[in-house]
Amino acid sequence: MVPLQLGIPVGPEFLLLGLLFLIVPFALAYWVYTDATRRGNDHAALWAIAVGGLGYLTFFGGILAFAVYLWDRE
Repeated sequence: MVPLQLGIPVGPEFLLLGLLFLIVPFALAYWVYTDATRRGNDHAALWAIAVGGLGYLTFFGGILAFAVYLWDRE
């Protein structure tokens, strides 16, 4: 019987990549929310949900929503 730690090739790399794809959308959503509230945007929570939600579901969708926010913020 082979221990589980030796049976998974490139395990730590996939873990770090998974954490990256999980942390980046929420960090972007937090930054968008704080930036939008500082600028007085009435839809700050909606922008944060759009960036965080799309970033969590499809990583590149979150990047696209972030780019649209940057273009729209004035």
